[in-house]
Amino acid sequence: MIAEVFTDGSCNPQTKTGAWASIIFNAGKKEILSGIVEDTTHNRMELLAVIKAVGHIQQNHPAITQIQIVSDSQYVIGIERRQAKFEASNFKTKAGDDIRNVDLVKELIALSKSSSLTFVKIKAHQKPTDVENYNIEVDKLCRKLMREHSAENSEGTIL
Repeated sequence: MIAEVFTDGSCNPQTKTGAWASIIFNAGKKEILSGIVEDTTHNRMELLAVIKAVGHIQQNHPAITQIQIVSDSQYVIGIERRQAKFEASNFKTKAGDDIRNVDLVKELIALSKSSSLTFVKIKAHQKPTDVENYNIEVDKLCRKLMREHSAENSEGTIL
């Protein structure tokens, strides 16, 4: 059984508050996962969206044997291609420091070894058309979460 997952992440660089969202399609059913994270970056949110979705599928849908991840993040999509390089360098840069987001990169790679993941790159910020585009939906969900979080944490300011 295969699941199709659309993911996105977003971050406000001034507040370092981020949001992530995933839409999972499994046997015609749609599940939405999302969350807010403090002290984060855009790339961490992109990674977390995938990690949370795959973890959710592994825990709640054991019949799914293949997961197709659809993302507009070149960073996320590129991890599969750079996996051997990361592992060969023990996840270190040439200067000997940990690669950026080492914790989440390792987690995604571990998940990819325990599940059959396929990554598909989709163009970001596309204009709506007659065809349903779930990448647009996860992008809007992330931005909505960010707006709601900002409104909840502002002092009486209505956004």
